[in-house]
Amino acid sequence: MKENKENKKTEDERIVRILSKDIEGKTKVYPGLTKIKGVSWALSNAVCKKLKFDGSKKIGGLTEKEVETISKFIKNPEIPSYLMNRRADPETGENKHLNGSDLELQKEFDIKKLKKIKSYKGYRHASGLPLRGQRTKSHFRTNRRKGSGIKKKKIQEK
Repeated sequence: MKENKENKKTEDERIVRILSKDIEGKTKVYPGLTKIKGVSWALSNAVCKKLKFDGSKKIGGLTEKEVETISKFIKNPEIPSYLMNRRADPETGENKHLNGSDLELQKEFDIKKLKKIKSYKGYRHASGLPLRGQRTKSHFRTNRRKGSGIKKKKIQEK
């Protein structure tokens, strides 16, 4: 009985690494997978359904083989195209699903491309303003733009 309790304790304390992201062992599989960059709730649910995992099982309780199958599935998901995060890629025209550092790099390249072709979105990115039509009268005043008002001279005492 003691061995079972000790084993349970180590499962909860264990940290599982999936696709270069550390996930605490006490979190459940379904919400735990969403901590990986590029994995949404819908994809996490699809992983649990396709691989027939219990979504309420703790991540610390997964075996190494199960963790490996999850990471392989997330790298090359066999899911409908509407769940993928890069549909009709502009360069290749195919549906892809990116995650982790690949997703961050692709996002940076897309923003650089918008700036290079000098599109409206590119100008807004370059100037640090909102892209999607939000109002700027009262919001989006960051520290960078605070210094562009009237500056008072300091009174020097004699």
